[in-house]
Amino acid sequence: MKNLHNALLLKQLYGLKQMGYLYTDLTLPSYRASDLQLPSTMDALIKQAIGCHLCELSKTRKKVVFGEGNPHAAIMFVGEGPGATEDDSGRPFVGRAGELLTNMIEKVLFIPRSEVYITNIVKCRPPNNRPPSPTEAHTCLPYLQKQIETIQPRIIVALGATAYHYLTGDESKITQIRGSVLEQSGYKLIATYHPSYLLRNPSAKKEAFEDMKLVKSMMR
Repeated sequence: MKNLHNALLLKQLYGLKQMGYLYTDLTLPSYRASDLQLPSTMDALIKQAIGCHLCELSKTRKKVVFGEGNPHAAIMFVGEGPGATEDDSGRPFVGRAGELLTNMIEKVLFIPRSEVYITNIVKCRPPNNRPPSPTEAHTCLPYLQKQIETIQPRIIVALGATAYHYLTGDESKITQIRGSVLEQSGYKLIATYHPSYLLRNPSAKKEAFEDMKLVKSMMR
């Protein structure tokens, strides 16, 4: 909620800047707690995200890529942000990286992709597929936190260092923490390589395979 409050204040300041203010002694609006609470249902949350313009990514996106899958999934996969294919389709992980992720889910976990939930730290594509900035990530995190609260997964798989960092606050390299299981509030978290990294570094697929086997063992 604090992130959403800060984003609303930043939006107000940007608006004043565009009107020509170099400084202001105006009293910025104070938001009631009820104004900052995100909807409690997934459909309402998606609708709010689609209309979100709290950060700069909303200016360049084609579609909001909120997430998809089983709304009661035991396993949730969290990536960094949408790519070009996802921005066109409005669906997460549908390009080459998405095909690889689907294979990892269905051929190692032996469950359909539709039975897990897949989303990203940010719901709009960063230009040129760059990592989201801290401002962009922290502005969007309330949506992810609400998704986790609503879905209540038993296991979250962080795909890559960026996802791991914003889920935990830990800035460790992915090579140092992949395959480790962290006890979070209400769920277990494990980090592995992002599928895009595996496409560029096929030799790392063996380690990712071991990480997914660990996830499989945690499902029992």
